[in-house]
Amino acid sequence: MADKKVNPFEEMKKMVDMAGKRLGLDAGVLEVLKHPKRELHVNFPVRMDDGSIKIFTGYRVQHNEARGPYKGGIRYHQNVDIDEVRALAAWMTWKTAVVGIPYGGAKGGIIANPKTMSVGEIERMTRRYASEISIVIGPHKDIPAPDVNTSGREMAWIMDTYSMQKGYSIPGVITGKPLNIGGSLGRPEATSRGLVFCVREAAKRTGMDLKGATCAIQGYGNVGAFAHKLIERDFGSKVIAVTDSKGGIINEKGLRYDDVWAHKQKTGSVVGFPGSKPISNEAILELKVDVLLPCALENVITKDNAGKIKAKIVGEGANGPTTVDADAIMWKNKVLVLPDIMANAGGVTVSYFEWVQDLANYFWTEDAPGGRFISLLSSEKRVSSCGSPMRYHRP
Repeated sequence: MADKKVNPFEEMKKMVDMAGKRLGLDAGVLEVLKHPKRELHVNFPVRMDDGSIKIFTGYRVQHNEARGPYKGGIRYHQNVDIDEVRALAAWMTWKTAVVGIPYGGAKGGIIANPKTMSVGEIERMTRRYASEISIVIGPHKDIPAPDVNTSGREMAWIMDTYSMQKGYSIPGVITGKPLNIGGSLGRPEATSRGLVFCVREAAKRTGMDLKGATCAIQGYGNVGAFAHKLIERDFGSKVIAVTDSKGGIINEKGLRYDDVWAHKQKTGSVVGFPGSKPISNEAILELKVDVLLPCALENVITKDNAGKIKAKIVGEGANGPTTVDADAIMWKNKVLVLPDIMANAGGVTVSYFEWVQDLANYFWTEDAPGGRFISLLSSEKRVSSCGSPMRYHRP
């Protein structure tokens, strides 16, 4: 889906120059911000199920630690490269600053397609990668988290591997973990919740009524699927099209989250959902909808297709889905773009809550104290992922 002709690291540097010029920042400061502080490249062996040994390449890039420990996800994808990871690490620096939490930016990744691997192979790869990067991560140094094609399962393996080396449990080394080993309530849907909150506020300011508003979602992984659930359940929006890595579906009458998610859980993809027609990952971006949520990979909206975007609001659920040139085109066309460093920062916000709980060994309910922060963003009552009422109120 991503246009690999566009170098995300070069795009990041262009953005820094543009922002720096607007802010009147010193040229030397801009040079520091355009370069990561540390990069770790690792090549490591993994025994595959057939007995063969395969060498995997992984990265951990630490961009800036001026505001606190490094923070950033780990992704598994066949197209991962060092420039992508560099750009993602820098975007994490901006993101943590925007939401005011004491972190710097980092990112990690392995060049691998986990969809072609067994669970055992993924676990062995994850644990070996964790061992290789253990020299640069730690609860006060660099705290990874889930990203593309990783989840609480992989985070649990990383925590366990790191803890084995230290001789005792260290849950604060990573976030996005399962609840029973130090995870935080609300973390799985946090990125999507933040995204939907941003869309809600943008709709208020533009006079859009989200009830009945049409929505298209590119990327039906954790972020895209939860965004579908929340925008449909909480605001009554009508999601008419969704896509994943295998293809997409469209139904102008609407796609119900419960039904689409059940179909994906059963078949592994949204493709073939009953009553829908197929749509590509490219075509979904150009639909005439009120809200477009690109929640897949970077560089999917470029100068080649930006002029065809018909949505009124674009909420960047993915990191870097819009290039600099595309952003300028959509600005000219009066398309409101909610930038990733704000729109998808809900995940790192709740990751921060998780890290604080792990360090203190004191865990909260969803309504206090972390939930009280979230309460500032919503005045309505919700139902949490564990089925209990989430009480939204001001502290």
